[in-house]
Amino acid sequence: MDHQPYIPGFKPADSGPLARFLPALEEGVVSAWLARLDQPSAWLLDPFGFSPKLTLEAARSGYRVLVTANNPVTRFLLEVFADPPPESEFVAALADLGAVKKGEERLEVHLQSLYLTTCEKCEKQIHAQAYLWRKGEETPYARIYECKHCGDSGERTTTDEDRERARKIAATDTLHRSRLFERVVSLKDEDRIYAEEAIEHYLPRPLYALGTVINRLDSLKLSEARRRALTALVLLACDAGNTLWGHPAERPRPKQLSTPNQFRENNVWMALERGVGLFAGSGSPVVCEAWPKKLPESGGICIYEGRLSDLAHKVKREIPIAAIIGSVPRPNQAFWTFSALWAGWLWGKEAVEPYKAALRRRRYDWAWNATALNAMFRHLNDLLADDVPMFGLLAEPEPAFATSALTAAHAAGFKLESIALRTEHDAMQVVWRSAQPTENSPADVELVRNAMRGFLAARGEPVGYLHPHTAGLIALAESNALKQMEDEFDEAMRKTNGLLESALRRDKSFIHYSTGEGVDTGMWGLVSKNDSLADRVEVAIVSYLQKQRTAIFLEVEEELNNQFAGLMTPSKGLIYAVLNSYARKDGANWSLREEDVASARRGEMANMFNLLEEIGGRLDYASSKDDKTLTWLEHGKPARRFYVLVSALVRRALEGADSQTIIVIPGGRAALVAHKQERDPSLKEQLKKYRLVKYRLLRSLFEVPILTRETFEEQIASDPVEKAAGQLMMF
Repeated sequence: MDHQPYIPGFKPADSGPLARFLPALEEGVVSAWLARLDQPSAWLLDPFGFSPKLTLEAARSGYRVLVTANNPVTRFLLEVFADPPPESEFVAALADLGAVKKGEERLEVHLQSLYLTTCEKCEKQIHAQAYLWRKGEETPYARIYECKHCGDSGERTTTDEDRERARKIAATDTLHRSRLFERVVSLKDEDRIYAEEAIEHYLPRPLYALGTVINRLDSLKLSEARRRALTALVLLACDAGNTLWGHPAERPRPKQLSTPNQFRENNVWMALERGVGLFAGSGSPVVCEAWPKKLPESGGICIYEGRLSDLAHKVKREIPIAAIIGSVPRPNQAFWTFSALWAGWLWGKEAVEPYKAALRRRRYDWAWNATALNAMFRHLNDLLADDVPMFGLLAEPEPAFATSALTAAHAAGFKLESIALRTEHDAMQVVWRSAQPTENSPADVELVRNAMRGFLAARGEPVGYLHPHTAGLIALAESNALKQMEDEFDEAMRKTNGLLESALRRDKSFIHYSTGEGVDTGMWGLVSKNDSLADRVEVAIVSYLQKQRTAIFLEVEEELNNQFAGLMTPSKGLIYAVLNSYARKDGANWSLREEDVASARRGEMANMFNLLEEIGGRLDYASSKDDKTLTWLEHGKPARRFYVLVSALVRRALEGADSQTIIVIPGGRAALVAHKQERDPSLKEQLKKYRLVKYRLLRSLFEVPILTRETFEEQIASDPVEKAAGQLMMF
């Protein structure tokens, strides 16, 4: 397989409306892939409609994108992102809502009164930002506030008044809950029980607040732009009001409809206020039409509100699809169930009807995921000519997700062309080609084992299970052995996962660095004589900066990804660790420090040898130099060996090291060596046997007027290799 380089993006999409449910993808990735395709104004198809921002990025690259959007929530987000109302409309919409009367008071005042609490310090009435609950209890145990009067802020225990207010609101909960049921399903609907289960993840207070806001939304006379703006704000409040906000250890990306043992109840009105501005500044407007309206050749989005199976024959007749793009969906019971609930609240029962299956299904496993994806891939193959490329992104990749997606595509006839993987925290980038299904071959454990062994040997360092697992999947896909015709998807995936585990467990050449028994825990490696990936990345970065003099991070990253493609893609954390060790940053530009230019380091190494020889003479040792090693001799026998490095390539020093060896490195390499140890347990274990000493310690010892052998040993034992402060990205 000809592995393609991993395409780096600008930043993770970890903020914005409903970000905790939407795929966490870097921006700029799809547009970079489309630049390789180089067919502007051509038609693309996003069959998943799972990532509105991905679809928009493709359209802004000059392509016409047909997207199937079965989920009414993601469809609405796509429409709003494509042409967001100006921020002034969001501000005005919220002002209009707040000015509506609830009894004798403004709605804003009424809803904020639900969250009144007393400042613990100055005892003035203020609005709580959130209340904290324990699952199953009837009242909150704490509140979070920021007092505008005295500045007191933080988490404080609830008062009797807080608890009584919660009980009072709960007393009328049944009525408000029933009204919101009716917006989703009718009284006689067989799916009512599922809506009731979903709505149980809302406490009485936020449910009352949301019901009140939604009722007013129906009656307000607003312009179309302002109504869209207000609907968008209410959608965000619907998410803010549920019980899936864990505290203090929040689950940042919930997948299951499960209330944490401790959770946060957010102030609904404050959630509306925070939403203002989130939709603004999302890029230039994009033409967005509903199927079958036409799009200009300059690009745009055509939304088909239905399933891909209903669209297949229409597309084949009318639209030549040049490529498929999309974020491959992974199971998310929480978001899909809430989407059905929110659609009913915001747009009525008619909007829920095509999506009601999301309410009924309580369990989404990986076999279900593979079956659903396979149906979609089959419909795709029906409407495509052969050899049409598909660029798929697997956000939050894990072994089961990779197995599900690759098996589904393979069984539908798609040919796997390339996989690029950086870390388990980054989206996996997969390229398939449409093709006719081919005859299956039996799975061969030795074929898989050889693929895993070859990958780990080439990497030269241990890595998490996802990488060798993916190497095994690639081998099975290339040999047409991911799924046998007679197997259902649950059986096929069981066989595949069992085969991959057996390939690792039943071969003693693989080393498992883990305290757990599961094959997916810890890291896997081999005893390898190859340079580690980390060492090769270090050499590549320094060589690049020697030639380029200055470069921005993205240029360095692209250069490295071209050199280390596919499963060898280096992490951002490793790249930053090397840059911080060798280069200085001026604005966005990185350049080698003067002392790390090759000629300067060669001179520094020569000085270090001279210094070691002089220190040895003062301690009554003779010295002998051989390449990068200087040996202190006593009575002709080695007493100490010093392996002097200008880099952090300590593995090379370990190859010929013995118990007398001391590895000498520049102080600027210490944090990089520490980083390598943290990401490589085999290196960490090896280095426990040896001492690493920095140049500056030897310089300071040289300045000591009275130096003894005992003093020397004490000082070198007190020179730890520390991790750099602020170095946050481990892998």
